[in-house]
Amino acid sequence: MSGSKPDILWSPHHPDRYVICDSELGLYRIGPVGNSETKAGTLPLSEETAATLLAINSDTPYMKCVAWYPKHEPECLLAVGQANGRVVLTSLGQSHNSTCKELVGKEFVPKHARQCNTLAWNPVDSNLLAAGLDKHRADFSVLIWDISSKYSPEASVSSEKIRLSSVDLDSSSVVTKPLYELGQNDACLSLCWLLRDPKLLLAGMHRNLAIFDLRNTSQKTFVNTKAIQGVTVDPHFHDRVASFYEGQVAIWDLRKFEKPVLTLSEQPKPLIKVAWCPTRNGLLATLTRDSNIIRLYDMQHTPTPIGDETEPTIIERSVQPYESQIGSFAWHPSSQNRMVVVSAANRVMTDFTVFERISLAWSSTTSLMWACGRHLYDCVEDGAEGVDSVIEKDIATKMRQRAQSRYGHDTVQVWKNHLLAGGSDPQLKSLWYDLFYMKQCAEDIELKLQGNKQSVVYSGIKNIVKTTSGTTESRRCWSGSERQSDVPRYHSEERCLSLRLCGWISRGPDIDVEVFLRSLEQEREWERASAVALFNLDIRRAIQILNKGATAEKGDLNLNVVAMALSGYTDEKSSLWREMCSSLRLQLKNPYLCVMFAFLTSEPGAYDGVLYESSVAVRDRVAFACMFLSDAQLPRYIDKLTNEMKEAGNLEGILLTGLTKDGVDLMESYVDLTGDVQTASFSMLKGSPGEVLKDPRVQCWIENYRNLLDAWRFWHKRAEFDIHRGKLDPSSKPLAQVFVSCNFCGKSISYSCSVMPHQGRGFSQYGVSGSPTKSKVTSCPGCRKPLPRCALCLMNMGTPVSNCPGTGKSDERLDLTRENKLAQFNNWFTWCHNCRHGGHAGHMLSWFKEHTECPVSGCTCKCMQLDTTGNLVPSDSS
Repeated sequence: MSGSKPDILWSPHHPDRYVICDSELGLYRIGPVGNSETKAGTLPLSEETAATLLAINSDTPYMKCVAWYPKHEPECLLAVGQANGRVVLTSLGQSHNSTCKELVGKEFVPKHARQCNTLAWNPVDSNLLAAGLDKHRADFSVLIWDISSKYSPEASVSSEKIRLSSVDLDSSSVVTKPLYELGQNDACLSLCWLLRDPKLLLAGMHRNLAIFDLRNTSQKTFVNTKAIQGVTVDPHFHDRVASFYEGQVAIWDLRKFEKPVLTLSEQPKPLIKVAWCPTRNGLLATLTRDSNIIRLYDMQHTPTPIGDETEPTIIERSVQPYESQIGSFAWHPSSQNRMVVVSAANRVMTDFTVFERISLAWSSTTSLMWACGRHLYDCVEDGAEGVDSVIEKDIATKMRQRAQSRYGHDTVQVWKNHLLAGGSDPQLKSLWYDLFYMKQCAEDIELKLQGNKQSVVYSGIKNIVKTTSGTTESRRCWSGSERQSDVPRYHSEERCLSLRLCGWISRGPDIDVEVFLRSLEQEREWERASAVALFNLDIRRAIQILNKGATAEKGDLNLNVVAMALSGYTDEKSSLWREMCSSLRLQLKNPYLCVMFAFLTSEPGAYDGVLYESSVAVRDRVAFACMFLSDAQLPRYIDKLTNEMKEAGNLEGILLTGLTKDGVDLMESYVDLTGDVQTASFSMLKGSPGEVLKDPRVQCWIENYRNLLDAWRFWHKRAEFDIHRGKLDPSSKPLAQVFVSCNFCGKSISYSCSVMPHQGRGFSQYGVSGSPTKSKVTSCPGCRKPLPRCALCLMNMGTPVSNCPGTGKSDERLDLTRENKLAQFNNWFTWCHNCRHGGHAGHMLSWFKEHTECPVSGCTCKCMQLDTTGNLVPSDSS
């Protein structure tokens, strides 16, 4: 060990101390930056830690290897192996007790001088120190010294040998007789004691790895290999050992010592150090010569479903503590994944933590979990009060909650679906009211008119107004006043249908909005109700609504001021009232109050102040346009508004597009923004079946929603959705996919029964009706060959479980007659897809409650463990 090849040793018992070994020994203490213990001359190791030099020992030259005494007392006792083969015990200037004073300076001298390559203290019997030496034809290469042994006069040592030491030593401090001598006529390059048995020593000899047993030194276990350098035992798996040769690392299992169990990828340059992480299972770090990176190999064992271990999976990665070349590194004995790295020159040290790869798992219920090192983190949405108003819930959480409330399944009062969704989303409220009004109009037209009128209703107002014909213009008087207004209004059958779709009017030829106004008053939407009354030229009713809103509980008293301003309306264009309302209306906070004065102060046909007020509901703006825009203006405005809704993905635009291709385009924008495939699926199913449902985008939304329900384990909800879909779209009903067929003729057993005219009992003839008195058929009705036998009761399939003499449990027989169903589940045919053995479902379930293997004698198939969903319970089960 020269100055160009430094090494690091952590103290076995002081987590804040380590030694740097090169031409001399330097003891350092590591601590946080700014700590009172760290002095001005500290060396920064990282942004948070720094090292302080405590002591230097330069009394042992020609160092080749160093090992730290494993016990608490004496502390800071080091064994140093020298180039001449001697092993010297030294210390680092600490206060010593009598035991330490006896040991410090003690030398262990081999018979023939040669280089000492490695040292290893016995972790249990700490008096034993193993030294590995170079080859000598007349001497052993593995010497085990007892540091407590005394000098014996018989084993004299020449004065010449003593003078080789750099310190004048007393002859009593020199030991020349080792306790054990192993490995004759060979070289030892690496050593380590086996943690599973303190009497076993693993040595990397010249051409083999050898295991020596101190209880019988004449025998050894060995395997021929070139990977004999740097042997080290995994502290978490005592039978796993790593060694290396050149650029290749071999992993050994001492239970199967014939060959390596793993050989890691070869590096282009020779390795200089290999070390297992003491705080992390299966993590091995390697360093190559003249390199600035440390390679990490994470060995993970994955058990198979039947309990057998497969070959370990190796995850390889590299870390780079700093830019310059690394001389050596050492794992911290207790801090997780922490190491100190020293550069090849100048003793530049770095405190470095290897961050674990994060393993991330995101469940279908939106809870997020990740593992990092020894820590497992779980992140779920906070459902505490006051949080929901600040942080909006994820759409997956919303869809899951809506699915539990049967959102979308109300096909009669369609508008109630927005209440099942929580009732807080204005877009969903608008969507479901639009679909409700479309359904109402479609049913009314279907009863009274012939032709394809139903599809017209679902085509949207955009397509309805394009076919407008027979439009008439009228000028009505203000209600309660004989004075005729200058505002022209337009009427046609298509415009009336559009008003009905907007929800302003109900059935009948007359335009009567009184019912709509009362519903708005019940919902306390005073400003909107007043605006609708005003648009229908009933200014007295509008003022009455505002006064009612001002006097209502928690009402806005400012509505009285608005009513007073409204009562002063005059149609004189140059009046002060008109001038003041035009300038001050924009200061009103409520958009409906604003558009009321915009309507009163606008010129006929120029209602941009009303039509382009984005805060007003789309249905109200469209209804206003159908009443006051001409045949030339109306389609242009509807087209422009439709394009805006499609680009914004605003569900209020479904009123305009209907359930057409334009509606799918709008819904696509909405799904892209929100991810709400649930609403998209249900809404597209509400219209009349046609080309829209065949659109691949619609099919994609439906399938994704079905997959979501399956992922949430809402299997009952998914089945309900499929039934709901089948009613609205008969083409989506799947054909029969599973049936029991005969082994001999291949025909379906149940189908064969149903087509036999003289039977007419279907499955009941197989005894699966639940009643033990029913007749039973235990052969195929097509070819009359017998059906398979149950592996447990040995009766032919088709025999009811309650008739089987060997069921053994009375509660099973009682359960069969509890309900009179068409086919009791206990009687169903069931079999394993792997071994093809099976029988009655009731028998199979009772067997696998207490067993894991197949009930057939001689079959070792673990049938139930192969069923990954066998132990799952539906989340929506009641």
